[in-house]
Amino acid sequence: MSDAIKHECGIVQIRLLKPMSFYDSDHYGLNKLYLMMEKQHNRGQEGAGVACVKVNTAPGQEYIARERALGSSAISTIFDVIRQSEEHPNRPYIGELYLGHLRYATGGQRGMDYVHPYLRRSNWRCRTLCIAGNFGYTNVQNVFDELVEQGQHPRRSADTHVLLEQLGYMLDRQCEKLYDKYSEMGYHGHDLNTMVEREIDFAPILREASAKWDGGYVMTGVTGSGYSFTMRDPWGIRSAHYYIDENVVAIASERAVIQTAMNVPYESIKELQPGQALFIKQSGEVVFEQILEPINPRPCSFERIYFSRGSDADIYKERKMLGKLLVDDILREVDYDIDHTILSFIPNTAEVSYFGMVEGMNEYLNDIKVAKILALPEKDEAAIHQILSSKVRTEKIAIKDIKLRTFIAQGGTRDDMAAHVYDVTWGCITPYVDNMVVIDDSIVRGTTLRQSILQMLGRLHPRKIVVVSSAPQVRYPDYYGIDMSRMEEFIAFNAAIELLHETGQSELIDSVYEECRKALEDGTCYEQNFVKKIYMPFTADQITRKIAAMVTPEDIGCEISIVYQSLEGLAEACAGNDGDWYFSGDYPTPWGNRLVNEAYIKYYEKFVTTK
Repeated sequence: MSDAIKHECGIVQIRLLKPMSFYDSDHYGLNKLYLMMEKQHNRGQEGAGVACVKVNTAPGQEYIARERALGSSAISTIFDVIRQSEEHPNRPYIGELYLGHLRYATGGQRGMDYVHPYLRRSNWRCRTLCIAGNFGYTNVQNVFDELVEQGQHPRRSADTHVLLEQLGYMLDRQCEKLYDKYSEMGYHGHDLNTMVEREIDFAPILREASAKWDGGYVMTGVTGSGYSFTMRDPWGIRSAHYYIDENVVAIASERAVIQTAMNVPYESIKELQPGQALFIKQSGEVVFEQILEPINPRPCSFERIYFSRGSDADIYKERKMLGKLLVDDILREVDYDIDHTILSFIPNTAEVSYFGMVEGMNEYLNDIKVAKILALPEKDEAAIHQILSSKVRTEKIAIKDIKLRTFIAQGGTRDDMAAHVYDVTWGCITPYVDNMVVIDDSIVRGTTLRQSILQMLGRLHPRKIVVVSSAPQVRYPDYYGIDMSRMEEFIAFNAAIELLHETGQSELIDSVYEECRKALEDGTCYEQNFVKKIYMPFTADQITRKIAAMVTPEDIGCEISIVYQSLEGLAEACAGNDGDWYFSGDYPTPWGNRLVNEAYIKYYEKFVTTK
């Protein structure tokens, strides 16, 4: 994605089911944790954290250890600390239960206070709670207000902290009830504590707590007594996968991560279902329970298009299909002139969809060759060789160079520096003759296209540049874990606004604002996404042509066109993972509608009423 956006976090949980002596090394679990975190490094460039629980510790010894760090090298920093801790007699990070987290600050909150896992300590192991998650909760303020109504005084309003206090409060209540129950049965001291720890059950806690949650999430947690849980949202927005055998349970955000780390076949890794939770008791017993009934599950399609590692078998096939489905539109843009068209990709994450695009082009060209050969009046070896010599032309056109320190430059100089973020391969096209087709994962803001990519590609003097997006037009914010929350960020939205002005329909901009404001006042803002009306007067092609005009640099010297994936193509390529609200505006949760209407109000009051 040339316009880089921050996205979902990553989670890892490892539970050893056999005594430590069973494994080749007492570092077995720790090594798996490290590998699975590194394999999800793409999901956390701003921080990481690790927690370890020792299931059987004597009083006076620490039973839970946690380490966190900031920055893109956080994993290395954490495991350096863990290696140094090996000299401690208690070896705090050699245990049976591990929790790992990788963080992207999609909500703009930064600093160590926001790095997972969050820990709520107690002298009671069963009441010590550590949680982490990959989520975007849309109504955390409601949960915060409820805690206050209960008489609590939350120290922070950050979403994870609020959820920790919500779950911790419910866990405390359950432990108190179990304590009273077994006290009345005659248990006391160590035996009483043992019974409480054995009977901890997070299913009713999650059922009560998650009934109040709106958003996309995978929430995972562990107690100091060795109990753990992982739950997925009922809309299936965020992803979680698991592997279980007689020796270990492994949970991660992505399937391929488990497959690589555990060296197991694809079929042995399962996906946690929407609204489902996986519990591992202190004894190691694994239990599944449906906490919330699925609500029209719509897994995030951006996971498939861009965010997840392309090494997953299904995601790899889907990304190839996304590229392949665009071939007909690309051919129309280059007037079917394959001989004078070069295919490439920007950035590297678009490489798989590029393979699909090339494959589709080859299939089209083969059909042309067959037709030409069959049309020959007689067998002519030279003519056949001439036909077969035609081929799809592919080159590595653009290369992302160093991250230039453009902050030291000002004005036009800064823009000129930004244009050099990408470099080109010289001499691979015929100037003013060849078309250039470059595929990207998606086009969100268009800033990098205009200021950098097209500037550099234009220096090769192609006859035409066709920029292809394997995703549809990004029109709406995301509130479920992707850093896209403001209407003005989207070039598709800005294009629609300009078209409204150009076609004399500016009053629609005002009327949509009034509808959003009224719905917010009367409480109906959850029912409808009014921002859809901004796009209704125009076809997708009209908006695409406007976007192409907006990203075309001055004096580039060639025609620029854009090809977007269709919503129908997305559904075909990513069947079963059709969460497309950022493209379609069809939010899976009520709060999604509320927040997009609020986003439009903020846009209008900032950019329209101030003019």
